[in-house]
Amino acid sequence: MAGKAEIPRREDGKGRVLAVACAAQFMVVLDLTIVNVALPSVQKSLHLGMVPLQWVVTAYTLAFGGFLLLGGRAGDLLGQYRVLLGGLTLFGVASLVGGLAQGEAQLIGARGVQGLGAALLSPSTLSVINVTFAEGKQRTKALGAWSAVAGIGGAVGVLLGGVLTDLVGWRWVLLINVPMAVAVAVLCAGSAVPRRGAARVSLDLPGAVLGTLGLLALTYGVTGSDTHGWASTQTLVSLAVAALLLVSFVLVELRTAQPVVRFGVLRSRSVAGGNLVGLLLGATMIVCFYFVSLYLQRTLSWSPLKTGLSFLPFSFGIFAGTVIASKLLPRTGPRLLLLAGLPVAAAGSLWFGQAGVGGTFLGTLLGPSMLVSIGLGICMVSMTVAATSGVAPEEAGLASGLLNTSRQVGGAVGLAALATVASSHTRDQLQAGHDQATATVAGYDLTFVVAALLFVAAAVCAVMIPRPRPEPERTSEDEPSGRPPAGRPAYDRT
Repeated sequence: MAGKAEIPRREDGKGRVLAVACAAQFMVVLDLTIVNVALPSVQKSLHLGMVPLQWVVTAYTLAFGGFLLLGGRAGDLLGQYRVLLGGLTLFGVASLVGGLAQGEAQLIGARGVQGLGAALLSPSTLSVINVTFAEGKQRTKALGAWSAVAGIGGAVGVLLGGVLTDLVGWRWVLLINVPMAVAVAVLCAGSAVPRRGAARVSLDLPGAVLGTLGLLALTYGVTGSDTHGWASTQTLVSLAVAALLLVSFVLVELRTAQPVVRFGVLRSRSVAGGNLVGLLLGATMIVCFYFVSLYLQRTLSWSPLKTGLSFLPFSFGIFAGTVIASKLLPRTGPRLLLLAGLPVAAAGSLWFGQAGVGGTFLGTLLGPSMLVSIGLGICMVSMTVAATSGVAPEEAGLASGLLNTSRQVGGAVGLAALATVASSHTRDQLQAGHDQATATVAGYDLTFVVAALLFVAAAVCAVMIPRPRPEPERTSEDEPSGRPPAGRPAYDRT
């Protein structure tokens, strides 16, 4: 019937579009964790001090978090195809330069450009799915695949980082991105990724500058607090500048005809609730990868390779959780699954908090890894569906950028805050007369207890996501379109 959307078919090329989105997102998420395992080798090879070594991670996080909103909106305005290829090019070239770096300036600069490339790539991969697949079962399945890749990529990054560092050297944790970027670019070139952006829409330059600088200042202040302290002049000035810039950004956006961020989208309870859950999940995932890796390598003295292999159950759990969520979401909606998955993850985090100085894979790691990862897998799909539900195609990049920004800011704040919690508790334990190993593990354990509380807080936020409305009865003359009825999203937004 003319004028009605068709159900996606394999010959439509949508499978290839999904492959592009998943492959690009895998590469971005992989890079968030693959470098962490190699940091001791990087420090030894390039003779880096602790501050430059931290900037190897901070430069990527800073650029990634700062440019996410701009990257998401750029896809709406310029077309996802251009932004994807631009991000892939930046990411691949920067990975090559970083892998061949001979000094700290080259490496840190390359990591910053990598972060910029990732900020263009990540929201574009999600908006490509939202534009290509009709809201409902088709999009839920596509988002399930995307979420599985995003979750598994972090765990695979730890594994691959350990394998590459042990077998061929730390430089390959960066150089591995070059052939991956080329392969994704070739796949993208022959796909049906949308070429055109919104017609007759100009970029809100003042809003873009204020929003980007505000997020940069916020990310810089938060990530630097781990080194300088929350009460340091550097941290306080950075956060004050961030607050000033972001308030100015909001004021400009409210008065602009074509804003970078149309705040009206947050009036949707589904979008707002999904982003709040994303903010808190960003913080908890940092605990899973960062502090577990520290515990295994520093406390149990495991090699990078053994540490990486120990994260395999986490990958399997994420995959299982996303499969469960993808099958149940069309019937339950995201709210119910979030309220089911978050307590499971919280229980696993509390279990992690019982680790001791003599932990083992079977006794200490396997059980909590499976609980946390299955819970996260369920929540990642559900959160993504909620945060992008009912959004118009021309604002798919905006919704994607908001969700990715929420997760990234949550991760940055979570890492800084929980690192402070861990170090403070460790000092208290040392003053109480405990040995260094016991005191250090006590600090790690406390971060997992705090993470469990964050999972509970995320469940409270999930309550604001509306229940799905039952679809109206179709008449025999209706042709299934794969889309919700006109004028109303699949999930009630009021």
